[in-house]
Amino acid sequence: MSTILEVKDLKKYFKVNAGLLHAVDGVSFKIEEGQTLGVVGESGCGKSTLGRVVLHLLDNTGGQILYHGEDVTTVSREKLSALRREMQIIFQDPFSSLNPRMTVYQTIAEPMQIIGGYTRAQIEERVSEMMDIVGLAARFVNSYPHELDGGRRQRIVIARALVLNPKFVVCDEPVSALDVSIQAQVLNLMLDIQERMGLTYIFITHDLSVVKYISNDIMVMYLGQMVEKAPADELFMHRYHPYTRALISAVPIPDIDHKRERIQLKGELTSPINPKPGCRFAARCIYAKPECFEVNPEIEEITPGHFVRCHCVRELNNL
Repeated sequence: MSTILEVKDLKKYFKVNAGLLHAVDGVSFKIEEGQTLGVVGESGCGKSTLGRVVLHLLDNTGGQILYHGEDVTTVSREKLSALRREMQIIFQDPFSSLNPRMTVYQTIAEPMQIIGGYTRAQIEERVSEMMDIVGLAARFVNSYPHELDGGRRQRIVIARALVLNPKFVVCDEPVSALDVSIQAQVLNLMLDIQERMGLTYIFITHDLSVVKYISNDIMVMYLGQMVEKAPADELFMHRYHPYTRALISAVPIPDIDHKRERIQLKGELTSPINPKPGCRFAARCIYAKPECFEVNPEIEEITPGHFVRCHCVRELNNL
């Protein structure tokens, strides 16, 4: 497998009245073709911003985004427009991301009409094909979003994102707005489509049970920074960072005889606006020592493929 996307020291800061909000602050990772990188963390940790910056929907403040070795932050507008065909996004809320005045056919066909170069017959054939792939019955072709349930609306969003046959897709919490039973259907659909079309995903979510099911690797974010990254099974077997431990302890287990000790996080959240030196998680970490409040730890590869940002990681895990 070859690397389809490499992100190096990516930063995205927003100007606010109090200074600079560090939404994404020095994130680095690679994704191999056909793989899925799950990105998890609390609301406000920078997951969605990361996805939008990777697609260059938002300009980065610093760092590089290499797609097949080419930095998308420095390419011309014409080249970026061409790359849009290969890099797409599935948004979180299927109702707000669909135009209520456009039918299913118009919504799915729109990217092809914008790109141009397709005949009406080709567009109709492709729309029909995409509806079949995502499991939308042909009778819904002239329906409007408000006439459909959440699961079908999300299938429209998926079809629209894939109609131009992209290679890389950012999935921004694509099932969080759906009922649990519908979530399973959409997740299985996305896995089937990934295998069928050879897609590479960044899958953003706050649900660890979902991300374990769909991801090859998982990256845990906290206040704009990556604190842990490892293969999915490895992360659930060996969670080295205190924040990752707390997140996984909150995942429900369908076994009444198995009781998992819930780790309750206490303390104030560190402000992402002009953050002070030191570990972003230190104020909520029961293991924090003076060094944690003074120096921001570097990402360290603890075991092959398992990266952690923590001063105390070796002491806590007897490594």
